[in-house]
Amino acid sequence: MTQHTPSRHHAADSSEEVVLGIDTHKDVHVAAVITTTGVLLDTRGFPTTREGYRQLLSWARAFGQLRRAGVECTGSYGAALTRFLNSEGIAVTEVNQPDKAIRRRRGKTDAIDAAAAAQAVLSGRATATAKTTDGPVETIRLFKMAKTSAVKSRSQAINQLKAVLVAAEPALRESLAGLSNPKLIRQCSELNAAQDTSPEAATRRTLRLLARRVMHLTEEIADLTARITTAIDACAPKLLNVYGVGPDTAAALLTAVGDNPGRLGSEASFAALCGVSPVEASSGKTQRRRLNRGGDRQANSALYTIVPARLRWDTRTRSYVERRITEGKTRREAIRCLKRYVAREIYQTITPARSNTPAAAVS
Repeated sequence: MTQHTPSRHHAADSSEEVVLGIDTHKDVHVAAVITTTGVLLDTRGFPTTREGYRQLLSWARAFGQLRRAGVECTGSYGAALTRFLNSEGIAVTEVNQPDKAIRRRRGKTDAIDAAAAAQAVLSGRATATAKTTDGPVETIRLFKMAKTSAVKSRSQAINQLKAVLVAAEPALRESLAGLSNPKLIRQCSELNAAQDTSPEAATRRTLRLLARRVMHLTEEIADLTARITTAIDACAPKLLNVYGVGPDTAAALLTAVGDNPGRLGSEASFAALCGVSPVEASSGKTQRRRLNRGGDRQANSALYTIVPARLRWDTRTRSYVERRITEGKTRREAIRCLKRYVAREIYQTITPARSNTPAAAVS
């Protein structure tokens, strides 16, 4: 059932443009409609169901021409609603939660947050186009999340297996000593355990269970890697050909961009998204830039993962870093510059039709 807050203003003319703001939650989304002059028309809550989405849109369009909406948490609670609004031709803008100082002055309710989201779109304070999450990149994100969980569980199982083996009977421990991980896992999976409840039988059974769990997770990881690679080829076929880029780094970078890379206006915006664009920190006679600690940190980590591979195997990359060091930069600063060049090359690969800048100087 929808939750209604009585309107404090008269309804807008049906020909007038209105802006929608939505504060998203797990079970109920609270929406607010304002005019282009900032007048709040009404607020109301709707359930997070297919019918609730239709009711929300019908309710908002009753106030006038609806073309824009500001939505909080478009990547989590608001993801399904964002897909619905995009399918209905509504331009969705991602809105950050209100500033804490503003909240202290104005108070905090869901209706206030929804109205603030609409005001952020109207004023131009919120400009980031929301990810569409309806294509191969969303597939990559889901598979990558499952793979990360499987890798973590496999590492935990291997550590537990070795911990059990440390305290095992000497005869069993010595029979498995000196084996590589794959051979150790395979032999432990073939151990025979008696049906009694003695510690030795329990040790053998535990080793066998953990080993078979590791083998199952290994198969799962291989399957997910293949699926991720297929999805990457579907949306960015040239990305895996970039020097130093593998399925995991490509998945992290594509996830940061989303299924609609056109929302990034330039390679500089992609660099800012990945947190590799320097931030101005000048004051008075001091002119300097500082490290950007914002952006998508997983994408930033992916770029950093690419750099060591290039430094190790690519002579042009090593020459570039050495030149930057001779110019007075530290090695850490030179690597930051290199990450910026890599971001430019990745952007040109992901969005070739929009790339007008020359190729990166570092291959």
